[in-house]
Amino acid sequence: MNPAIDIATTADHVQPTDKTRCAAPRFDPGGGGINVARTIAALGEAVTALFPAGGPSGSLLEDLVRDAGIPMRPIPVAGHTRESLAVTATDTGEQYRFVLPGPRLTAPDTHRCLAEIERAAQDCRYVVASGSLPPGVPVSFYQSLADLLGDMGVRLVLDTSGPALRAVRGGVHLIKPSVRELAEYVGHPLPDRSSRVAAAHTLIERGMSEIVVVSLGAEGTLAVTRDSDRLFAAMEVPVRSGIGAGDAQVGGIVVGLARGYPLDAAICLGIAAATAALATPGTGPGRPQRIAELFQQLSPSPDSGLGPFALPR
Repeated sequence: MNPAIDIATTADHVQPTDKTRCAAPRFDPGGGGINVARTIAALGEAVTALFPAGGPSGSLLEDLVRDAGIPMRPIPVAGHTRESLAVTATDTGEQYRFVLPGPRLTAPDTHRCLAEIERAAQDCRYVVASGSLPPGVPVSFYQSLADLLGDMGVRLVLDTSGPALRAVRGGVHLIKPSVRELAEYVGHPLPDRSSRVAAAHTLIERGMSEIVVVSLGAEGTLAVTRDSDRLFAAMEVPVRSGIGAGDAQVGGIVVGLARGYPLDAAICLGIAAATAALATPGTGPGRPQRIAELFQQLSPSPDSGLGPFALPR
């Protein structure tokens, strides 16, 4: 609902008040849902990106999505699509990210988005909603989406935080917060596994979601259902850009679920997709061959029911 043109560049050094002279920028279509769609497409599955777009920047976003080979359904809005900037300082390796709020959407804009989702989801098994809500969109939007998809028999995977997450009452198949976002939701720190599992169970017991997948950064990924919890270790790899890695994880998980993988195997595919994305510049998805290699390293035991990973043709 709040896409962006992601601009990534490097500079020798970043210092307040001084001009920061940057290298030639890279432009990527961004926003959680678009990033998820790029990973799903890289893994060879059919996907459509839906997003509001407006102004010259909205036209550029559409061009970037088209150039990435992603089928799309942009919804025209009056405001200008936002831009986000990431600058990596080469002397320290630190990355500085600047994220703008996005255009203000009207009530008719919001209704058009829901109507377009309803049309696009007729033949779908999963809809992924990812990212923040732009100004003007009610915090209950994702709950409205869950209600709509529930009536259609389509599963919703949700990756959001803050007021938009707190407004969710139920009807979500899988929610993927970061540990920081989950701590914000429950209102207290989550320093260890037991507290994180308990917090995830809060979402499940309230009927919000059947599955909660908590991204822990370098500590890995925690997957919690009503009857189980499992911690998956992170893979240590050199990081070129961390932007979009969480979205890549969601994309990999949804591909696994859509292919009928057991949950553990779907989580492993998500971790492989996220890890491969860390090695790409900007918000680019990981290469399919690299995702396959990493997935084979993570694959569960032979009795998990998971067959060999099939690369897309």
